[in-house]
Order: sequence, then C-alpha cells, then structure tokens
Amino acid sequence: MSQIASHPSGKQLNLRAQVVKTLLAVQNGQSLSSVLNQHIKLVNDKDRGLYHELVLGCLRQWYSLKQVALPLLAKPLDNQALETCLYVGLYQLLCTRTAAHAAISETVNAAKQLGFESMSGLVNAVLRRATRESETFYDVLETSHGLPSWLFKRLKKDWPEHLEQLSQELKYAAPLTLRVNTRQVSRDEYLAILHEEGIEARACQISEVGIVLEQSVHIPDLPGFEAGGFSVQDEHAQLCATLLPSLSGKIVIDACAAPGGKTAHILERDEPKQLIALDHDEKRLKRVTENLERLDLAAPFVHIVTADATTWQAEEKADCIILDAPCSAIGVLRRHPDIRLLRQSTDIAQTVELQKQILNNMWQQLKVGGTLLYITCSILKAENEQQMVDFFANHSNAKEVKIEADWGIEQILGRQLLPQTGQGDGFYYCRIEKTA
Repeated sequence: MSQIASHPSGKQLNLRAQVVKTLLAVQNGQSLSSVLNQHIKLVNDKDRGLYHELVLGCLRQWYSLKQVALPLLAKPLDNQALETCLYVGLYQLLCTRTAAHAAISETVNAAKQLGFESMSGLVNAVLRRATRESETFYDVLETSHGLPSWLFKRLKKDWPEHLEQLSQELKYAAPLTLRVNTRQVSRDEYLAILHEEGIEARACQISEVGIVLEQSVHIPDLPGFEAGGFSVQDEHAQLCATLLPSLSGKIVIDACAAPGGKTAHILERDEPKQLIALDHDEKRLKRVTENLERLDLAAPFVHIVTADATTWQAEEKADCIILDAPCSAIGVLRRHPDIRLLRQSTDIAQTVELQKQILNNMWQQLKVGGTLLYITCSILKAENEQQMVDFFANHSNAKEVKIEADWGIEQILGRQLLPQTGQGDGFYYCRIEKTA
C-alpha cells in the first residue's frame, strides 16, 4: 500500500481527502463503524451529510467504480490512495448532483493534500475524460454486478435465477424500518402520530408491527423515542417473534443476542418465566441493557450474560432457543457496505464451523419438545440451507417444523428471504423441534 504523506493537521484536509482516509482504513481491514466516529469529528458539521454520502456510496459502488476506472488508466496505478481518490471523484461525477468542476477540483486538491502533488495531473485528466464520456461510464456502472469476484461466483452458484436482480438490489441503500412497541402503541396509532408530524411513513408489507420511514430522519427526534415507543429493526428481522410459540411462562435463551432487537421483541409480545440474553461481546451487551431500559422492558427475570455460546452451559434447560448465528452478513450488505471490502472468501468456511459449534452446544441446552429457531442475516447456502442439512444428518432427535408463510423462498430446510427494494434484508430462518 502507498504511504500517505503525513499532513500537519487532519483538520486542514478537505472533505474529499477525509473521505479517502476513511475508505483507506476500510481497505486496510477496519470496519466502518470502528473508524466513523473518530473520522467524522474532523469534518465540519455542514459537510457531514456529504461525507456520509460519499463514504457509503463509494463502498456500495466500489467494484463498479473499479470497472469504470480500469479502461481510463494506461497502466494500473498500484497506489491505493490515488485509486481511492479516483473512485471518490468518479462517484461524485456519476452518482451525485455535485457540479463537475467542483467534484474535479476538490478531488484533485485532495490528492495534493494527501501527498501526491506529482500525480494530481493524472487524477485531473482521468476525471475530465469521465465528464466528457459520462454516458458510457454511467452504463458500465449500471450494468456491472458490483461484487467481489468470489462473492459473485458464490451467488451465481446459490441463486442462478435471482443473480442479476440480487446483485443490483445489493447496490442500493436499505430502507429505515421501525418495529412498534405494541405494549405502548399500535402500529396504526403510531403511523397516525408520524403523519401528524408531517413524517412520510408506511406500514411494512410482511411484518405486522413494522413501519418504513420514507424520508431521512434523526431517530432520537422521532415522537416516542425516549418513552420506548419503537425500535429500529429490519422488516425481515422482525419476523423472528412471529415464528415462535407463545413463550409466556417459559424459559427462553436468546443466543448471540446483541444488540437486543429479538430479546426486546419477545418481551413486547410475551412474559417468559426467564429470558437469558447471551453474547460474548460485553460492549454490545450494554446496548441490550440500554434498549430494554428505554423500551421499559427490563425485568428481574431477564438475565444478560456475557459468555461464549460454543461452550456456555445453562443451569436449566430451555423451552425455546433463538440462535441468530454469527454469519458473513452478506444479507445486510445494503446497510453495511464496508462488508464488500472486508469479507474474504476464506471467512466463510471458518464462519460455518463456528455456527456448527454453537448449534451443537445450544442444542444440548434445549428441553425435549423444545424449539430452536436458527437464523442468519446471510444469503449464502453454506451458512443456511447446507448448514441445516448437515445438522439434521447428525442429529436424529431433530425435526423440522415447516414455516408456512407467503414470504421468502422455501429451501430443502427452512426459508430464505432475499434483500428487496423498499423492504427487508437477506435473512434465513429454520425452525427445529427436539424430539428426544
């Protein structure tokens, strides 16, 4: 990787240079969420909206922008920072309303500020050519699948009929979806409150407690946020509670629970005898506690436990286990576009193995007659359908309880939801009963 020349003060870098630095951090293996707060502090308040748009947009279109840039270069740059400058410039020219002259001059200045004065002429020439031939390059951007090649191959194998639509869907932002806390307010009542405030929103199609916001809002400013009237949760993730039997009076384990959306949804619907929210990440478990307190759902029978789900032992076997297993998260690529760059082909086998270990251990913690609901936010069959085929082959005391539903795609075992425009992300569900 090319070294960026050190700059006397981060604060003097222009906005495009800040964007390039953030994108370089992701290319070097840091998740966007881990660097965002630190990086955005260096951006003026008035520029933060554009900073967000450029960072997220470039990550979404990363491999498409790469395809646009290749024919514009006589030879590969072999310079990560300069390539990133080009992508940021091309993204502005092809995907935003930024005036071409501003996009070019600001991006060229960013290259200079980052220590590439001698190469800034190349950046200028390439972006000017892209402006002249924007129609051609826009077509390349539109038709490109925009995925790393390893992922494209996997999706082609797993979803041949859905491949084209799927790769296009994954380029766009997912909608912002709320789950109404029905202990406090019905969905229709909350929709009416939003409409009274002049906020555009509509009811979800599949989830009976979900609302899609059709304009950008600052969540904490929405009516009823402090009082716990709703949570932010993807529509397809909201289906979890609808697939469970009544849990009132039962012992329930939410394995891999953080940040607590499913725990809260269960408590909004039922009153278990005991609910254990388990996760190995103590920091993320704090969010479970905060969410339950805000939603007014904290209770003496709710236990938040930091532990490793591959080895943890329950004191008393559970009637129901929700296992939202660690996964590649390819199904939520629209919300976390940095996954495009961070996830590697070799990660999948390791993740499948970890899922297997958690499944085998949690199965031991379930009562005979109990239900385990296996969930991932992946669309890769290795983590979903194939994982379940292997599990059933090795557990003669497991029986699938078919999910009868008009959503998703029926698999050999379980049901798969794919990301859909204006709707939810990619989720997989399989319901298992312990027979002996």
